[in-house]
Amino acid sequence: MRSAKSRARTALRSGGRAFVLSFEALAGSAVLFVLSLLSFTLIMLGLGLVTTPKLTEAVRKHADRRRLLAAKWSDIRIPTPYRPFPKDVRDGFTGQVERTTLILKDPATWRDLRWLLLDMTAGFVLLVFCWALLVYPVEGLVLAAGLWRVFEDDAYWYAFVPVDSQATGLAAAALGVVLLLGGVWASKPLLRLHFVLARSVLAPTQEELAQRIDRLTETRHEAVDTAASELRRIERDLHDGAQARLVAMGMNLGTIEALVEKDPAQAKRMLAMARASSAEALTELRDLVRGIHPPVLAERGLGDAVKALALRLPVASEVTVELSGRAEAPVESAAYFAVSEVLTNTVKHAGADRLWVDVHHSEGMLRISVTDNGRGGAAIGTGSGLGGIERRLGTFDGVLAVSSPAGGPTMVTMEIPCALS
Repeated sequence: MRSAKSRARTALRSGGRAFVLSFEALAGSAVLFVLSLLSFTLIMLGLGLVTTPKLTEAVRKHADRRRLLAAKWSDIRIPTPYRPFPKDVRDGFTGQVERTTLILKDPATWRDLRWLLLDMTAGFVLLVFCWALLVYPVEGLVLAAGLWRVFEDDAYWYAFVPVDSQATGLAAAALGVVLLLGGVWASKPLLRLHFVLARSVLAPTQEELAQRIDRLTETRHEAVDTAASELRRIERDLHDGAQARLVAMGMNLGTIEALVEKDPAQAKRMLAMARASSAEALTELRDLVRGIHPPVLAERGLGDAVKALALRLPVASEVTVELSGRAEAPVESAAYFAVSEVLTNTVKHAGADRLWVDVHHSEGMLRISVTDNGRGGAAIGTGSGLGGIERRLGTFDGVLAVSSPAGGPTMVTMEIPCALS
């Protein structure tokens, strides 16, 4: 009995969701499909250069909502394969041409267009079946309850049953019960099939997946090299710093042991030196640990850790943080050290007297921008350290964009796909 009630609740929930989604699929997808085609045709006239980026953004939000519902309602994951949009695209007519060109070159744009067409046709039909199989049987029951009398003179067709008497009304009710049972059984699979159909169009192709695998392989090798380099740095710092001080302190303690009776005054002086050396070794070890994973990052999260970084800078800074939770520790660590290196480069090379840091999370993406009012001219791959930051972010499928015209200002934007907890 409990299982039947649970199945009925699941069917009603799926039917209700399909009912709401069917209007979104028909109206939303149809309108966006027509407007997108119209915008593409107007590109040659110039008007499409203005409308296409905005319409494409609306289409992608529409598709992302369907991805979210697919994961939430049917546990179906649909990748989001849109190519990153550069942050340094120029303004004006040239910038509009560049944006539109990037959009048209992205295969995901055309997949979205095909999905809109499929969503307002086959996708809509599946959604209608999902809820109609639960609603349509009510009509058969109502006909059997006495509504058949309205149609005594002219039979009313309920599916394939002509209803004009109590007997045919009962036949309609029996058919309605069969349809209702079928709807209870099929509503959830039909809703899932709708999302499977969407995934078949929205998901990236095998060629794109192969390129993605190549990129992940490359970033994995870079991550291994970076980790090996970091281990060598830690070993070098330990050998040249704390280890050397501890060895020297051990030698001093041996000398003190020999002098403690012969020359107490000299032994006291050497004890003071050993105590100072131990404090310096402890400071170096703390700095080394902070370089591996800062305590403020582990205890208080990325936002406060970035604020702590900014407080130590010799230039005026303003930090804005909008995070509703915390990312995974490796992502936080990568973002922290990327920001740290950008800030260090800014202080050393930009000649800036003020900088701004913005950290926020939206649409599954951690976005960090560092802006300064320095001399500009920064670029990836010119020995500024930005190439290393790009490789660090690439390990997490992140991207780095730099806008730094001569004379400034410079904006470095970092994006890492992640979820907050």
